[in-house]
Amino acid sequence: MRLLGVAAIGLALLAGSARAAGPPVLGFSVSSGAQTGLVHVSMPSASMPNAPGAVSVPVTFTSPPASPQQVPLSTLHVIWQQAGSAYGIPWQVLAAINKVESNFGQNMGPSSAGAVGWMQFMPSTWLRWGVDADGNGIADPWNASDAIFAAARYLAAAGGQTDISRAVFAYNHADWYVREVLDLARVYGQGGITQTADLQQLQATLDGARLEVVRANEQLLAAQDSEQQLRKVDQGLHAQVDAAALLSDRLASERRAVLFDVSVDAARAATDAARVNLEQAQSSLASASQSVQAPSFAQGVGTLMGAASFHDNYVFPVGGGPQIVSVAHTHHDYPAADIAAPAGSPVYAISNAVVLNAWHAADPSCGIGMTIRTTDGQVWTYCHLAYLDPAVMDGVSLAAGTQIGLVGSTGHATGPHLHLQLQPAASYPQDQPWFQSFAGIAFRWQDAPTPLELPNATPPSGRVFSVVPNSRDAVIGFTNGGA
Repeated sequence: MRLLGVAAIGLALLAGSARAAGPPVLGFSVSSGAQTGLVHVSMPSASMPNAPGAVSVPVTFTSPPASPQQVPLSTLHVIWQQAGSAYGIPWQVLAAINKVESNFGQNMGPSSAGAVGWMQFMPSTWLRWGVDADGNGIADPWNASDAIFAAARYLAAAGGQTDISRAVFAYNHADWYVREVLDLARVYGQGGITQTADLQQLQATLDGARLEVVRANEQLLAAQDSEQQLRKVDQGLHAQVDAAALLSDRLASERRAVLFDVSVDAARAATDAARVNLEQAQSSLASASQSVQAPSFAQGVGTLMGAASFHDNYVFPVGGGPQIVSVAHTHHDYPAADIAAPAGSPVYAISNAVVLNAWHAADPSCGIGMTIRTTDGQVWTYCHLAYLDPAVMDGVSLAAGTQIGLVGSTGHATGPHLHLQLQPAASYPQDQPWFQSFAGIAFRWQDAPTPLELPNATPPSGRVFSVVPNSRDAVIGFTNGGA
């Protein structure tokens, strides 16, 4: 492997020099963990970043390797513990960041911003804080040990030994991110590796079940459309039989119609099979949803599972949290909210409401969707769903938080999102207080900073880093001593 930056320049190497001397912060503690021989090299200090050229990295470290490393959770647990012990950072915080940033190595980028690897470092940040944790002479963000130790070092440099929330804020300059990481870290810390693995499996099963419903509904809609088109042709052929004046023409028309009936029968059978497949997918999703109900009550877990977020009499219409759900303050051509989220994300009724109109086949413009009237008299339309629950029909009453479907891109849509608008579309949903109350809890703003998510919360203390103007580094554009 070709290497970049081979000269090490006088950097002090200290093992465990950043251990916390005081009591645990926010209920977290640091464990030395199991010693497996996985890492037995001196770690660079967190007191200063790497000097230019001090670490060797793969020439192509900004691009994923041909065979990205996959590591079981049991091994990751050991690395989290060892990295946390080396730098005085709670292992569960490292685990939570690992989960939020790359889903334990399943989505390692590069991200749209250019972040790479197990812990999603920006390349310039990696050159300053990257670590060769396994002692092979290379600091590689695509290597789990190197990336996790580098994250621990970075958090320690940001003051994580004494104020872990401020350190996590430095890792990603957003209050919602701090909340999500620390909530999840508490869950991991309480249940250990067993619960961490169980939650990972539950989420994978639930996400898979949702995507299977999306796929099965797409197949059913395609089968229904194909059958409908064939039936139109078949009706025309049978009309020709009735219109034939000569017996010979009538017999010829009947022969064509009968032969075409075979195609119609096959299309009907395909539709029936697709309907059965969708029913099976719906059943699997119901079972998966039931299995996560109890764990989802734990703060931090509900976001992972896409649980509904409640505030007063309203529910945010898309589940998944601000890590994956976002919205702009305005819409491209008229008052509405385009709530971006991955395909298959759950969609909820925003309040107690009555369904005025529901359509399960895609409209050319709005796609699959519904119109409801909430108890405050407002009328809302949902568009572009991948799937609308069959129980959602005209006249049905919905309770706030009822899951009514899954995010998609049906109709005139350029990507998966929920289009939400008032009828008539005289004002932006984003301007309503209930919508804004979910900023930082259920979604993040795409076009502006997302404010502190906790109503009436105590203002955050001064940050250990402040943003450096004109910084070209999207992750570590900070300087010590800022507010």
